[in-house]
Amino acid sequence: MKKLLLLGGGYGSMRILQRLLPNDLPNDTEIILVDRLPYHCLKTEYYALAAGTASDQHLRVSFPDDPRLKIKYATVTEIQIDEKRVLLDDGESIDYDKLVIGLGCEDKYHNVPGAQENTYSIQTMPKTRRTYEALNNVRPQGVVSIVGAGLSGVELASELRESRPDVTVKLFDRGDIILSMFPRKLSEYVQNWFLEHGVEVINQSNITQVTKNGLYNHDEFIESDVVIWTAGVQPVEVVRNLEVEKGQSGRVKLTPQHFLPTDPDVFVVGDCAELPHAPSAQLAEGQAEQIVTILKKQWNHEPLPEELPKIKLKGVLGSLGKKHGFGLMGERTLLGRVPRVLKSGVLWMYKYHSGS
Repeated sequence: MKKLLLLGGGYGSMRILQRLLPNDLPNDTEIILVDRLPYHCLKTEYYALAAGTASDQHLRVSFPDDPRLKIKYATVTEIQIDEKRVLLDDGESIDYDKLVIGLGCEDKYHNVPGAQENTYSIQTMPKTRRTYEALNNVRPQGVVSIVGAGLSGVELASELRESRPDVTVKLFDRGDIILSMFPRKLSEYVQNWFLEHGVEVINQSNITQVTKNGLYNHDEFIESDVVIWTAGVQPVEVVRNLEVEKGQSGRVKLTPQHFLPTDPDVFVVGDCAELPHAPSAQLAEGQAEQIVTILKKQWNHEPLPEELPKIKLKGVLGSLGKKHGFGLMGERTLLGRVPRVLKSGVLWMYKYHSGS
């Protein structure tokens, strides 16, 4: 049997599984999925798990059940492209015919002293569980500092404000206003929501050091019970170690067909791929759809298209607690209850179509 090896059970790999199983996988091919956990995790909702407003079970989606899908629970330690082999932390190795790398990302600490050692994360399910435990144990009237006011930091801060109204939440933002990559109207709405709900937003911040007891913003020390880092990501180490061409962000450069310029059998999906959009679950799914198209043509020995259609992104939806939110759909800015309801609906539909 030929082997299609998927590394990582994220949004991209899930979409590939959904499109190939049960009817579109060649009879002479099996799929092997390598992941550390026995289920797909809703990474876009990790902020809610960390804040204690969503259960662990709520963020799990089962992998498809199919006799031609084998799941190996392990951590990838090395990808040997020349040998068409992947090494795992249990000492085993897996050979492949086709490979899809979807291992996701991890925090990028920008060489800030103490940041990696003294902060909590919401980048993986195990790290998010650890963050939840730490936030649960913060003393009444304690201080939680969140470094990074992108989508993850904003959603975490707002959710934590609802789940722990007894603690002080500080959100550190490098820009002049929160979510500066969005239209000004949206940024002002979110910044004002935090002002009205008692979240302290520190704009034009520059975190220069993190200690066990707090952090330094410029030269000012701010005592904190817990510091959570949401200030940037990078591909996981095993991808950073690959000797392939990468962009400035460290993500892997690909052909328009999403495989390596030097190897048409190795695809990269999601956060590790150099694409013209910011990484997102939606982008990974769109990319996965196109990877399936290319795989089918390769299996059928059909010519590959020189270009593929631009991946259409439907927009961005974010939450401000359980009742308010914000969004950008094309050129249209959404504020208030409607985007929050829409986000809940999108999540429900995703779980429903994934069989959970």
